[in-house]
Amino acid sequence: MMFAGMMLVAMGLDLALGWPDWLFRRIGHPVTWIGAAISALEARWNVGAAHQRRRGGVLTLIAIAGGAGALAVVVQGLLPNGAVGIVLGGVLAWPLVAMRSMHEHVMAVALPLESRDLPAARTAVSMIVGRDPALLDPSGVTRAALESLAENTSDGIVAPLLWGAVLGLPGIAAYKAVNTLDSMIGHKSVRYLHYGWASARFDDLVNLVPARLTGLLFALASGRAGDAMAAMRRDARNHRSPNAGWPEAALAGAMRIRLSGPRSYGDGVAAEPWVNAEAPDPTVPDLRRGLALYRAVMVLLAAALAVLALV
Repeated sequence: MMFAGMMLVAMGLDLALGWPDWLFRRIGHPVTWIGAAISALEARWNVGAAHQRRRGGVLTLIAIAGGAGALAVVVQGLLPNGAVGIVLGGVLAWPLVAMRSMHEHVMAVALPLESRDLPAARTAVSMIVGRDPALLDPSGVTRAALESLAENTSDGIVAPLLWGAVLGLPGIAAYKAVNTLDSMIGHKSVRYLHYGWASARFDDLVNLVPARLTGLLFALASGRAGDAMAAMRRDARNHRSPNAGWPEAALAGAMRIRLSGPRSYGDGVAAEPWVNAEAPDPTVPDLRRGLALYRAVMVLLAAALAVLALV
């Protein structure tokens, strides 16, 4: 399983280095490159009537995800066999794993909350959630950060590593392109309702298995698998997203807190159902608990990749 070995190397590099600021300043990041290509195509193809915008969105999905996957096929074909190829492949996959940055973003919320600096905590949480943080109390900020931690563990770490372990560099590159498309244009706004439809639906498809696997990893790593699995069975399908509910419900059940529920966006309040509704709201110390569980999930994921690499 050469591909699993590549993903394990990518995890190790991300854990050790993240994506250094000096490197970002010099060359940017693959996601910013993908984003620039999406913006260029959107300016050209997100025009006209609804059917024209939808067609343009399909073409954008094919061009961006297909282009990223095709380029990765070529690059992977040039890699040597054996350990050298595994290491080189891991280096190339490294920027597409967001394990360290996810931890840093949530810790950036936890630290001001712990020092009772609510405005700073609201600012920090606004970097990782789409809702309006202006009216959130400490519990609301904590809940928002934990929901982001659960969802992005799936989208930003488990899913790319899973597709990379299955398909190698083409899998992780194409997945990251699809996920970036969904983040940028997969919204039900007037501008993107038709143009982003294909990207949003395809992102739902490629995250079906990773989201459920992430929920399972949270359950196994928590020591409260029964509570986590019960919350997933009961509440995951009631979530607004076909995928995000699985890791969120598992995290909520494992930590014995409630998540989701009503939230405020710029254009109004979304009356979302609660996940693990009978449990209490999270408190500020729960962010540290959530991060500890996240780290345990990363250890479990790395162990699974190591086993695959050795088979």
